[in-house]
Amino acid sequence: MKPASVASQSVSQAIPLYSNGMRIGLLGGSFNPPHEAHRAISLFAIKRLKLDRVWWLVTPGNPLKSNGALNDLDTRMDAARKMADDPRIDISCLEAVIGVRYTVDTISYLRRRASGLRFVWIMGADNLAQFHRWQNWRRIASEVPIAVIDRPPQSFRALAAPAAQALARYRLPENQAARLADQHAPAWAFLTGMKSSLSSTGLRNPDGSWKAKK
Repeated sequence: MKPASVASQSVSQAIPLYSNGMRIGLLGGSFNPPHEAHRAISLFAIKRLKLDRVWWLVTPGNPLKSNGALNDLDTRMDAARKMADDPRIDISCLEAVIGVRYTVDTISYLRRRASGLRFVWIMGADNLAQFHRWQNWRRIASEVPIAVIDRPPQSFRALAAPAAQALARYRLPENQAARLADQHAPAWAFLTGMKSSLSSTGLRNPDGSWKAKK
């Protein structure tokens, strides 16, 4: 059965099924388009962080980027479902349903709505490099543990960035990453070993359309 369109979804449909006590990774993005690195990062995080699930939060648009070439949300949701292709990865349009644009509001909402879950926010090193530009980034760090996935060649730039420096004393050693979901925020870990350089930007044509798969 085809999932309900974003416009007709309720909050109960937009939040994936869960049981209290689950360890849930949150991977937010425009997924324009979704690609193999999104899937690989999710499976890598499940293994390294001992997560039960990863939720892909497909955003209406990124406040830090131009959204003029953004494909419609239903198209990106459908493509994300096909790309994920794993029962441990769930696809959600929660931000569109509850009407928020910023990660801080999404996390606050989920912590209220699903207080029995242990969330970890997952981001690539490229996002850590600009994390200090995110709306209320310090509050995000104080509300949920963060797993940063190394994305060469961003490693050194990311770890030298303002947010990484400000949060340095809360960083867990990488060999303790499996404990991250159990930590009180702020807490974060930098995970190495994921070497994919794929990006959604590189998979788009100049007009915003998605490049055909070879």
